[in-house]
Amino acid sequence: MPILSQGTGYAILALGFVATAAGKPLLVRTIATRCDLPAPFLSKIINKLAKAGLVHTQRGVHGGVTLGRSADEITLCEVCAALDDPILEKRCMLGVAECSDARACPAHAFNTRHRERTMDFLRTTTIADVASFETQRRWGAIRMPMVNGVPEPPPATGIEGLG
Repeated sequence: MPILSQGTGYAILALGFVATAAGKPLLVRTIATRCDLPAPFLSKIINKLAKAGLVHTQRGVHGGVTLGRSADEITLCEVCAALDDPILEKRCMLGVAECSDARACPAHAFNTRHRERTMDFLRTTTIADVASFETQRRWGAIRMPMVNGVPEPPPATGIEGLG
């Protein structure tokens, strides 16, 4: 099964978090902390995403990162393309140099079907979908209070580890 590169995975998580800020600029270090990502690596990823127009970056007191378009308009496929993720390359599963419909390897039919399903997923899944999933996964149905436009986790009750 194809796997996204680590950088693309980080980008998708970070963009999902940025989408929860409702247009408020977020500092890269805030995104990195909240998503548990390495800030220096995330900074490089954000620069590539900015060059592709997927995010806007602004320096200064009121600066930070915002989405370049609505979260429901940015697909995972676009993120992969912006970061040159290998998942977009048509590669032979067995490593045969010339695997195509005309000169197929034994795994060609399987690999072609699987690749199409993967590409369909990447083309139809958006950053809004990621933001929604991550919000529900992290906080369930609890409505998150906002502090400076950034979702805050609910206060600890002291019973999280019990049960």
